[in-house]
Amino acid sequence: MKAAVLHEVNKPLVIEDVSVPNPGPREVLIRTRVAGLCHSDLHFMEGLYPHPLPAVLGHESAGVVEKVGSDVTYVKPGDHVVTCLSVFCGTCDNCTTGRTVLCTDTTVKMLPGVSNRLSWARSEKLNQFLNLSSFAEQMLVHENAIVKIRKDMPLELAALIGCGVITGYGAVVNTAKVTAGETVAVIGCGGVGMAAINGAAIAGAGRIIAIDTNPVKLQLATKLGATDVVDPRNGDVVQQVRELTSGGVQHSFEVLGRKETAEQAFAMLAAGGTATIVGMIPFGQKIELHGFDFLRERKIQGSSMGSNHFRVDMPRLVEFYMRGKLHLEDWISAKLKLSEINEGFAAMKAGKTVRSVIMFDA
Repeated sequence: MKAAVLHEVNKPLVIEDVSVPNPGPREVLIRTRVAGLCHSDLHFMEGLYPHPLPAVLGHESAGVVEKVGSDVTYVKPGDHVVTCLSVFCGTCDNCTTGRTVLCTDTTVKMLPGVSNRLSWARSEKLNQFLNLSSFAEQMLVHENAIVKIRKDMPLELAALIGCGVITGYGAVVNTAKVTAGETVAVIGCGGVGMAAINGAAIAGAGRIIAIDTNPVKLQLATKLGATDVVDPRNGDVVQQVRELTSGGVQHSFEVLGRKETAEQAFAMLAAGGTATIVGMIPFGQKIELHGFDFLRERKIQGSSMGSNHFRVDMPRLVEFYMRGKLHLEDWISAKLKLSEINEGFAAMKAGKTVRSVIMFDA
């Protein structure tokens, strides 16, 4: 198969011939149909988060099951599936208390690397990325890294659910538990931010403030449910939000992964409010908060992949799309071939896209 390989940070991905073995016990071989380009991949490409190299990146994807290994009972060849990096064991303390997204059992994670057959007949091992490695024509994964979906769901839209949608929607619904009528601010209107905005609308939030410097993204945010928009170029973000809400929001969501915006998310809270940090702040970087603010019961928390229970959440998101509540078509800015993946990441870094997807059958 063809796969995009990262050999060095801050270097382009290289399209190479890669082979995968047949699935072993509890493993599933998937024919990748669609893979989304996620900002998290870019973090690893730029070395902001460490990962063993060389590696096949990618973690937001959908495809069709080709083969299953022994002991696999959940899927069969021909099933349509969405992948999720939150592979779970089902038996550790976190899994059995309902927090499968925080599974601690490494036996279901980080399967052995696939073998890369280079043109000069040398063989080397590649590292699997986040239990998936979806920038490849096939994926070999644990059966607990996938969820079955209905076959009439378009796979290019289903792939978005595998990371961006579940992360933003889940942060609102699962992590923060936003309820009807509450006020929400979302800092950053990329794919995850759009999912948070759309999720807040589904949850019935009374006021949803979208914050971004891109007017096109702000316009789309209003279509997805934002009631107000704030452009940081027009003045202090915290002050703008406080003026709109007469004192601050009950929930803020930071999805950019930056120190300054994480601090702004906390500063714009009303008394008793909660800031949820969704973005990946660069590894090792710290944020600073005013200690006095905690005396008014303001809180800050993290969210991992939207605190998902993905085999429950993702089919529900598919149904939301089918019923017209989740507006996924508006998110796809470009459909690319695997050979165009580096151009796709360049457009992402320039802030030109909401989501680009690799179409493997194109």
